[in-house]
Amino acid sequence: MFRAFVLAVICSLMPFAGLVAAGDVVTVKRLHPDLAWQLVKHTVDACRAEGYQVTAVVVDRDGAETAVFRDVHASRFTLQIARDKANAVILSGIASGEFRDNRRDIQQEMNHVTGVLVLQGGLPIESGGYQLGAIGVSGAPGGERDEQCAAKGLEKIQERLDFAE
Repeated sequence: MFRAFVLAVICSLMPFAGLVAAGDVVTVKRLHPDLAWQLVKHTVDACRAEGYQVTAVVVDRDGAETAVFRDVHASRFTLQIARDKANAVILSGIASGEFRDNRRDIQQEMNHVTGVLVLQGGLPIESGGYQLGAIGVSGAPGGERDEQCAAKGLEKIQERLDFAE
């Protein structure tokens, strides 16, 4: 009796079997919040060592904030600037300074897009050729110094990114 019931259920579901095809469901890798926190901490520490008070923001591949660290004397405005630099990386897939240099023809227009700021200081976070998110930094004197701090923070966690599944 039970077998007949199971067979009837299976047969009734057969017409729906083709509705979910390969490729209809996508698996997405995400940066763990603990690693994102370590990244912003290492980044702020790198800037502190140079005498700069900054904010570091990690966003996921959708541009949502995952970790934020604003140092004691960093201006509150550095939070928005750092986040918007990271979002420029999400938009372009490359470092925000590289995006700025490659697309000077649309830089002013892009800076009017809500949540995106095309200035140096944002870097992609990658693992196995896959972009997990981005880090943006603001507060050092000049975007090149913001980017250097972000690069030092990434160096500290790079081995974990290299061996992530």
